[in-house]
Amino acid sequence: MKFTNSITNLFTSLLLIFGFVVNAQEIAVLKYNGGGDWYSNPTSLPNLIKFSNQQINTTIKEIPQTVESSSIEIFNFPFVHMTGHGNVFFTPEDVSNLRKYLLSGGFLHIDDNYGMDKFLRPELQKLFPDKELVELPATHPIFNYQFKFPNGLPKIHEHDNKPPQAFGIFQEDRLILLYTYESDLGNGWENKEIHNNPEEVRLKALQMGANIIKYVFEN
Repeated sequence: MKFTNSITNLFTSLLLIFGFVVNAQEIAVLKYNGGGDWYSNPTSLPNLIKFSNQQINTTIKEIPQTVESSSIEIFNFPFVHMTGHGNVFFTPEDVSNLRKYLLSGGFLHIDDNYGMDKFLRPELQKLFPDKELVELPATHPIFNYQFKFPNGLPKIHEHDNKPPQAFGIFQEDRLILLYTYESDLGNGWENKEIHNNPEEVRLKALQMGANIIKYVFEN
């Protein structure tokens, strides 16, 4: 059994490495269980991809893929984005697959689109019971990469008059999961007519998103 598990883990690691080489310029949206609207903000990632390709010289495919939490296909993508307003539920298969993906070099960005937080946090505890969400200080490199955010995560869409916060989960020194809360970056990435955000607010959202992508691709 131990030998079989070792072969499986080796195969998964090789698939992850090979997938990242082949699909290094592809990103995906996470489709999760629980009934939450994982598909919300449909124009956000295409707009962020377009902005990143223009501003930070990425060559990401214009249309992001969709990948399920328990699917081995997740290992094809170095960057996976998750969002929504409602319930999130990770099955044991989801937990095992996501944990392996993140510990093997993958990255998950979770953007609370409002209402996800109370459902998400228990699932993250299931995913990494031995790790805690740590608030990132404004001095973290992700806020000072291509575009400068000296005050940390920008506020994009107002809900509860709370400050925006960025939380991370680390494996040793590597940031493997970023959770952006009370910012709603995805709303700022969407087409302008959807939320009518001022252009300077949309620009901040896109610049922060580009920082995240550049940071992930280069670390």
